This record gives sequence, structure tokens and C-alpha cells, in this order.
Amino acid sequence: MTDEVRPPRTAVVIPAAGRGVRLGPGAPKALRALNGTPMLIHAVRAMAASRAVSLVVVVAPPEGAPEVKNLLDAHALPERTDYLVVPGGDTRQESVRLGLEALPEGITTVLVHDAARPLVPVDTVDAVIEAVRDGAVAVVPALPVADTVKEVEPAERPGDPEQVVATPVRARLRAVQTPQGFDHDTLVNAHATIALTGEGATDDAGMVERLGAPVVVVPGHEEAFKVTRPLDLVLAEAVLARRRANDGF
Repeated sequence: MTDEVRPPRTAVVIPAAGRGVRLGPGAPKALRALNGTPMLIHAVRAMAASRAVSLVVVVAPPEGAPEVKNLLDAHALPERTDYLVVPGGDTRQESVRLGLEALPEGITTVLVHDAARPLVPVDTVDAVIEAVRDGAVAVVPALPVADTVKEVEPAERPGDPEQVVATPVRARLRAVQTPQGFDHDTLVNAHATIALTGEGATDDAGMVERLGAPVVVVPGHEEAFKVTRPLDLVLAEAVLARRRANDGF
């Protein structure tokens, strides 16, 4: 039958080629230890925890793909999920594109996940996948913004006072998390269409928005925070300790 509908298959692309300068000198951020295990391993396990995910593509630092492959080989991952390591580019946008190019035929849904969000619960991953399979071409998990946000005119010198130009309505704002989910062809089209300029796009859903395609939001989770600064590592360790106490995680 030539018109047979393909079963949905979901793959995850994890760009992990950045160095994470805000965490200070040393190993790339994705390889920093969290409870004795690299953050990247936590992130891969979080994606593989979803029974819908059949492949995880890790985009490694350009010169570090063998090291990352060895790292994944050394840690237990669910047998039902395959993984692949490919070298990345100089920007996140380029790295995601290289990850997309490595996907096999038959992938219908693609998630893009930050390696620096190692603790996202599987329910959030599943909610994103389900929304794409229900027809959304781009899905973003997000949380309401707790703080009042000010739009300012950036100062010319760091530390100088900045002029407030607007106060957005907080009820309309959301703090975006990952994994972001996409119809495969829509995301590939976005990366083929949106030119790589400067440091490139840091938000794949924003690239889809620029195509004029609709992006929808599903509820995120407070444990899907991004580990960017040393204090975030302390919080992540506390979350893991609570999970171990509650679930034997």
C-alpha cells in the first residue's frame, strides 16, 4: 500500500556543544557533574524516560564527539531508546540543524531539549509529544512569570542605570522551557529558511514563529529549570535529594 499512514516516531535533539561560561571555567556545562553524574546523562535519561521517544541525538562539541560517545556508553540508558552522537557547530542554531540532518527516515515528531535542563519530568515530555501528535506544529512548555517584568533601554556600560520603557502585562507572559516539540517537516523547514546570523537563534519555536506558523504552549514544570549559574547546581542537587527520599530515584 503506497498510501499507508506511517506510525508516529519521536526523536530528541540535545544540543550540548556549548561551554557554559556562566558556570565558570572547566568542563563544558553539559558535562558538569550533578550528584556525581554528568548533567548530559541526566538530560538524556529524562528524554528516554518517555516511552514515545525512540531516538536521542546528542550534538557534541566539535572536537569532543568521541568523549561524549564514551560517556553515553558508560552510563545505563533505557534499552528501548537508541542514541547517536554527532559533532556540533559554532552556534546552537547550527548544532540543532546538524542534529536534524542526522535523523533517520520516518521521524514524525522532533523534540529539542537543553542539556542544561537535566531534571524535566517525564510527564512534561509526554505532554509536549502528545500536543504535536494531536496536530500542533510547534509546542513549548512554559510557566507563568512570577515577577513583574520591565522592558528597559539597555545601558551602554554594564552597571549603569537603565531607563524603563514599558511594563508588560504579567498575565500574558510565560517563561519558556524545553523540550520544545515540533512536526518534523516544520522544524526542518524553519532551519532551512531562517538565515544563521550572528550567534544564531537560541529558541527553535521562535524560528517557527518567524515562518508564520502557530506555536502553542503547554504547562511546564518547576523542576525543568535551566542550570546556568552555580546556585542552580545547588538547587538541582536538592531536587535530586528530594526525589531519592520520595521515590528512591
